[in-house]
This record gives sequence, structure tokens and C-alpha cells, in this order.
Amino acid sequence: MARIEDYALLGDLHTAALLGRDGSIDWLCLPRFDSGSCFAALLHDESAGHWRLAPAAGGPCTRRGYRGDTLIMDTEWDTDDGSVRVTDFMPPRGEAADVVRVVEGLSGRVRVRMDLVIRFDYGSVVPWIRRSEEGLIAIAGPDTLCLTTPVDLHGEHMSTVAEFDVAAGEKVPFVLTHVSSHRPDAVRAQADRALHDTEEFWTDWISQCTYRGPWEDAVRRALITLKALTYDPTGGITAAATTSLPESLGGIRNWDYRYCWLRDATFTLQALLGTGYLEEAQAWRDWLVRAVAGDPAKLQIMYSVDGTRRLPELTLDWLSGYEDSAPVRIGNEAAGQFQLDVYGEVLDGLHLARETGMQAVDEAWDIQRALLDFLESNWDQPDSSLWEVRGPQRHFVHSKVMAWAGVDRAVHTVETQGLDGPVDRWRDLRERIHADVCEKGYDADRQTFTQSYGSRGLDSALLLIPRVGFLPWTDRRIVGTVEAVQRELSSDGFLMRYDPEADGGGDGLPGTEGTFLVCTFWLADALHGIGRRDEARKLFEKLLGLRNDVGLLSEEYDTSAQRLVGNTPQAFSMVGLVNTARQLGGSSTQTG
Repeated sequence: MARIEDYALLGDLHTAALLGRDGSIDWLCLPRFDSGSCFAALLHDESAGHWRLAPAAGGPCTRRGYRGDTLIMDTEWDTDDGSVRVTDFMPPRGEAADVVRVVEGLSGRVRVRMDLVIRFDYGSVVPWIRRSEEGLIAIAGPDTLCLTTPVDLHGEHMSTVAEFDVAAGEKVPFVLTHVSSHRPDAVRAQADRALHDTEEFWTDWISQCTYRGPWEDAVRRALITLKALTYDPTGGITAAATTSLPESLGGIRNWDYRYCWLRDATFTLQALLGTGYLEEAQAWRDWLVRAVAGDPAKLQIMYSVDGTRRLPELTLDWLSGYEDSAPVRIGNEAAGQFQLDVYGEVLDGLHLARETGMQAVDEAWDIQRALLDFLESNWDQPDSSLWEVRGPQRHFVHSKVMAWAGVDRAVHTVETQGLDGPVDRWRDLRERIHADVCEKGYDADRQTFTQSYGSRGLDSALLLIPRVGFLPWTDRRIVGTVEAVQRELSSDGFLMRYDPEADGGGDGLPGTEGTFLVCTFWLADALHGIGRRDEARKLFEKLLGLRNDVGLLSEEYDTSAQRLVGNTPQAFSMVGLVNTARQLGGSSTQTG
């Protein structure tokens, strides 16, 4: 099985595929990010579905890379008989979802093999396959996949294969199209035209980027990845393209990240607005407003890409998991948790949108007022924290700080925007939350804020206290907290989210996890904030060194195995890269 860092991303702003260095697409869900997969070899083996197109001799590629600032992947092999290139991409969605693969001879004459195993519903459904004039058609239930290609296909051991020679200058196209089984006549992509349209789309999109400064190439690739994780019909941004890639190899901390988390709102808006992407920022804000509308007491921490609330968590027992890291889960039970911080994060995100001049939404202030009413009555309740701890609820310091931030933004809105609200009452609430956190969440003996009230443990989210304006970077309590977090949560310079065993009770789950990449970006920001700027820059460049060869980051990094772990590519990691580059490069403004 390929390493997580061996995968490149393809996408059409509705869904995404993972392509390995061996020319195999091992993960693809259709028609959208959180649909069932037709290729799930990533979480089992090739029998769960994959599509390999590579020299018949096999083996990893000689070189690969995205074509400029696009999501078009060129993969090349040098063999004893010559060289060959496979160009892979997903054109912007038309009537149907298409995956286009073009084999091109570069020199000599190379024997190429295609292996296609289609298994719908996460590897559990074998489709009925029949030949067509263009190639083949695979049907099962609501799904149809049509393969269009000029080469001869035949069946072999429950798969579809083809072998053919390609000489220098020759091109052989393959187009795999997904349609609903009751609408098999949808228009399919034409390879040459689709390549032109796809290249033009990404080139035009990235030309809007206003970031100029250090690490520009890394920032642009991160933004392209973030765009690829966007569900275009709604503007929602998925946390990752995958489910159940483990936080530790062989472990059980395996979650479905193909949904939209409210906690990401402000960070994502900062990244988009700070690099010139007002349209994407506004679409994300509009998704946010629609998703959180309703009873504030029923606010969820995450929603589907279209705003659906019910995300029941199921275990797929027939899949063995990535490197035997079972269970494989779809859905996410954490959607039902009470996490106090999301109220502050939504309020902060909507405030940022308004402050940066984004066109106002009439319902936004009404929603904010309702969220504030809920906060006023519930800010002093224990919760499960932004890390979705599955143990007992506690009074997490970060959660209280974000409650403070939400109230603080409301006060500023009334004071500066002239909107209506009980500002005196909110000022008093803001002061009460602030005093409560400073009294109960700070350990004077250790000179650090703690993970929760009375805790001995720390939390990387404490690094965000000055970022939201709760205290200034120069405050001795902040400096002490940054130093304590770096000292106690660091592994080879990278940060863990928290120590699950710090208070003796654990976090409700067995096992461990890797270091959390976005937390390490926060550490770089924090070191910069307290004046240790050279150290911040070195840490940031160390983080950049963890990216795979095509610029992607997953959720976490295993410092012992020296491998990326967790779901990939991770939007939070890519957003962290953009915002830290802006902060260290001098083009960032903090909220608060």
C-alpha cells in the first residue's frame, strides 16, 4: 500500500480523487465528496476498487508534478523501452463527473497496462458491466460509470484490463464518466477539449491571488488545494478528501473528515480574504449562515457540504483500513457534541466578514443575536472542546476564550457598525468571562494557562488566546503559555494537540496520535508574536519540508515513523500554511 504522502489530488470542485506514484487512483467518491466510493483501495486493497494506468512493467513513476498552477497531474516513467507520460485531471463539472487520463508516448515504444476495478459503496457492490461501442458501462443501483477509450478492453479476474503499445508522439485517451443510472445519456468529456478547459480554469483562478512575498509558490499551491476541497454548488469547504486515514498507523483514531467544520470558519476566511479571494470567502460565509440558521441550542460543530445535519457514524467492517488501521468509519458521531467554542468561532467569522467589507447578509446579524443569547446562558457550561474529546465534558479554556471572543465581536459591531443590541449587557458578560478564565484557567505556579479549569495538562489551542485579542502578545501570561506549550507538547519540534494522559483520565479513546500540523503552524505564529521571529521562520520552513513532492499536507505527522498521517489533504493544514506565511511575511492582520 502506498504511503499517504505518495498521493496527489485530483478534483472538480464536487469531489476528489487520490492518485498514487504508481499511476493508480485508489480513492474516489462519486458524485460528491461524501458519497460512497467507487475506488477504495486506499482503505483495503485493490479488490475494493482502483484504476491503474502505467507501464506494464509496473513500479513507481520516475517523476511527476502538477502542470503549473493547476490541478492537472503529469506522471512520467522512463523504461528500458522508452518514456511515457500519463496526464490526469478532473475537468470542472458539467453535466456529469469525469476523470480524464491521457497516455502519451515521449520516446521509444512502451507497453502500457490498464487495470480497472469498480466497486461501488465503499468496495461492497460489484457492478454489472457490459461492453459499449465507446468502451464499457458499469451499473449498480443509482450509479453508472462509463469508460470511453479507443483501446480494446477485456475482463480478467473480476477486473477490466487492457494492454497496448504507445510510441513517441502518440496519445491514447481514457475518460471515466459518472452518471445517475436512470440518466445514462449525460454528455461525457472530450479529452483534448477538457484538458484545455481545465488548464484555463485553474490558470484564471490562481491569477486572482494577491499574495506577494516569501514562500509564494507554497501559498499558491495551498490555495489551489483549498479551492479543490470546496463544494462549488454551496461554497462549503470539506475538512479533507478522505475518511479513516489513521492518526497513528495501526490505531483506531480514524474519522470521516469529508464534512464542513464550523471551527475552520475564521481561519479559512482569513486565508481567502487575505489572498484576494472575496468570491470564495463570500460563498463560505453564505454557507455558514445557511448551515447555522435555526435554534442556537441545536448548533452543530459540523455539517455536510450542503448543510445536512444528520451525519450518523457507521463502521464498514468489510474494509481492513489503511495499513490495517481499523475501523473504517463513515459519518461522524462528533456532530452531536456540545462544543462551546463553535459559537465564538461563528460569531468571529461573521464579524470578520463584515469588518472586511463583505456584502452584508440580512439574516447574519439576527443569527448572531440568537447565538449571543445562547452564549449568555450557557458560556459557563462544560463542553467537549474543539478537539472533540470523547471523554467527560470539562471547562476547556479555549472554549471559554472563544465564548469571550464571540461576545467581544458583538460589542465591537454595535460600537463601530451602528447595529442594534444590548451592548452594556454584553460588555458586562465579556468582563465576567474574561475574569473567570484568568482566575480558573491560569496556573500561576507554572505560569501558563491550562487545557481546562484545574487541569495539569496543556492544549495547543491556548496559543490562540492572543490571536483573538483576549490578551496581548506581550502579556507575561501569554509568553509563559507559549513557552510551556512548546516545552510540554513538542515532539521533534512539532506540536501535539494535547497530552491525553495529562490528568490521568485520558480523552475517552485508547492509543495515541501524531503531531497536529495546524497546531505547529500556530506555534510558529505564536513565536513570531512574542518576538522570537527567527525561530518562527525556521519552524515554518521545517513545516514546509513535510509537504509531499506535490505540495500537499495531511492532518498530522508521525515523528517516529517520519510519515504523514491522518486524512489528506487537510484543509486546516493548508489554511494554516497560508495564514502563517502571511503572518511571517508581514501581510496578515489578526482578528480581535
